[in-house]
Amino acid sequence: MKILVIQNRMGIGDTVIFLPYIQAISKKFNTPVSILVKKNSKADQYLNQTNYIDKIIFLERDNHKKERHDGLIGSLRLIKDLKKYNFDKIFVFNSSLRYNLIARFAGIKKIHQYPLFEKKNQHITQPAIKLIKKNLDLEINTNPEIQINDDLIEEAITKFNINKNDLNILLAIGGSGPTKRVPAKTFLSVIEKIDNIKKCKFFLATGKDIEEQKILNEIVNSKFKDKCYPLDNMSISETLPIIKNCNISICNDTGFGHLSSALGIKTITLMTDTPLIYGSYSSNMYPIIPDGEVTVGHKTLGKDKINPEKIFNKLISIIN
Repeated sequence: MKILVIQNRMGIGDTVIFLPYIQAISKKFNTPVSILVKKNSKADQYLNQTNYIDKIIFLERDNHKKERHDGLIGSLRLIKDLKKYNFDKIFVFNSSLRYNLIARFAGIKKIHQYPLFEKKNQHITQPAIKLIKKNLDLEINTNPEIQINDDLIEEAITKFNINKNDLNILLAIGGSGPTKRVPAKTFLSVIEKIDNIKKCKFFLATGKDIEEQKILNEIVNSKFKDKCYPLDNMSISETLPIIKNCNISICNDTGFGHLSSALGIKTITLMTDTPLIYGSYSSNMYPIIPDGEVTVGHKTLGKDKINPEKIFNKLISIIN
């Protein structure tokens, strides 16, 4: 049986969040599942070794520019693209009539989808939970899981001189927007507190955005530079074995936080300006919210109110 899942939300985080539902479909039908995801999910860089994923097909649509699958002509192209795979069944994590019609014209007989026309104010995971319960009679309570080759994990130990007797920590200091980037001084304060109690090494994950690079440079040019290893010149796939070798992660609301937790690493998530669910959906996640707040969401603007003492105390409670 050939099964396709459509998950058309943007970014790494939204793709990772849906992995338990995709894995449940694969397990139910005892076959790897193909996925249709947006290019900016970068799924080919972290799901290419995961055994419940078959093909990764990119949905070429963008909110800011016209791409191959946009508009009516784009829908016809997508129908043609999907037809060649001869899928028997499809699960659509979306309420759009567009994908329902595309599935039908692509010749897919069995279509399971969110209720149509209910996209407005839709909860991120509740419709997926209901879809899986209704069609597969399954309760989903597992964490997202990303798999990587054991040999790559061992190679990373040698290549990056990872000492298992040290405390190896991923610091995901980047972020998809300026309101999600905790200042370098906060991370430096945490580094100092950790360094006072344990020999440690910090792997710094970030992108190439100018503001992200400023945070990176402030940390690597500090007195702790010999303990810091930047990952910004590496692809996501190259970083995965390194992350897997870390004892713990401290992450802004960034793709690396989602990847870290899905790799089974205890991940402290610094939630500054995003709904709390994005940093708490996995039992591997330990959210820290800004001082003075009882929860967090869009427009919280709390990056300067993340308390390094709270991060440190949470880390101690986890490693102990």
